[in-house]
Amino acid sequence: MRRPVAILCSGQGGQHSGMFDLVANCPAAEPVFIAASQQLGQDPRQFVREAGTTDLFSDRAGQILCCTQALAIWAGLTTARPARAVIAGLSVGELAAWGCAGALDVAATLLLARRRAALMDAAAPPDSGLAVIVGLRRAALEPILHEHAAAIAIIHDIDHFVIGGLRDALDAACREAAARGATRAIRLPVAIPSHTQLLSGALDLFRDALRLADTRLPETGFRLLTGIDGGTVQGIEAGCDKLARQICSPVEWASCLASCREEGAALVLELGPGSALSREAVPLFPIGRVRAAEEFSSLDGLRAWLSRARD
Repeated sequence: MRRPVAILCSGQGGQHSGMFDLVANCPAAEPVFIAASQQLGQDPRQFVREAGTTDLFSDRAGQILCCTQALAIWAGLTTARPARAVIAGLSVGELAAWGCAGALDVAATLLLARRRAALMDAAAPPDSGLAVIVGLRRAALEPILHEHAAAIAIIHDIDHFVIGGLRDALDAACREAAARGATRAIRLPVAIPSHTQLLSGALDLFRDALRLADTRLPETGFRLLTGIDGGTVQGIEAGCDKLARQICSPVEWASCLASCREEGAALVLELGPGSALSREAVPLFPIGRVRAAEEFSSLDGLRAWLSRARD
C-alpha cells in the first residue's frame, strides 16, 4: 500500500493577484469558483486581479479566498488526487482541510468561511491583530507577552510564534522581543487577533453554525487533523468543537506537521496561497518530497510530480 500524502491548507497572509493562475481555466475547478463567487459577491479570479491591498487582505475576503484556493487546486488534481492523505490546515485553512477531506462539501465550506469571518470581525476589538516573533524560546517570550497583554496565537516551532493582541501591545511586545534577541518581530497584515481569547465572543456562534452544517466524517483513506492539538478528527461533534475552538485558542501547527511525519507521509503538498507551510515542512521530510502548488507552472506538472514522487 502506498504511503499517504500530507496535504497542507494555508491560512491568510499569502494572497496575491496571481493566486488562481494555476487553476483559472481548469474545468474541474469551475464549480469551486462559482460557489466562491456566491460568497464573495464577485468571481474570485477577477477579484484578486483588481483588488487593492486593503481589500485583498481584509478578513472576509481573505478567508473566502484561502478556502477557494485550496478547494480549487484539490479539485483540479482530479485523478491525481491521492487515495490516502493526512490533511491539515492552518487557521481558516483548517476549514478548507475539512472540505478537501470530504467532511464538508464545497458550498458549505465557503459559506462557513464567510460566516466565520463575519463572526470574528464582530468579536474582534478595534485596533487589534497579529505579529510574528522568531528567535525566542517560549520561556523567554511568555514574560514579554504577559507584560504587554498579548498572547500566543500560533506555535510554528520552538522559537517561532505568532502572537495576538491590541496593536499597541503588539508593537511594544515586538520592540522588547527584538531587544532581547528575536531575529524577526513584526506585525502581520491581519486585522484581527485570531486564536486568542479576544475572539471568544465568536466561539459559540460559530460552533452553532458548524452544527447546522452538513458535516460528516472524512472520506475513507483520509486522516483529518485538528489544529489546536494535531490530533485526528474521529467524531463529528468533537471535531466541530475543536474546529470552532481554534478561533480563540492557540493553533499547534508544529504538532500538525509532526503528525504528518508520524503518519509516514511520502510527500507533502501545500495547496496555498503561498509556500510558507511547505517551507516549514522541508526540514522534516526527505529532499524533494515537499512542494507548494504555486511552485508549478501547470496542473499537468503538479499531477506528474505527485505520480512520479509516490512511485
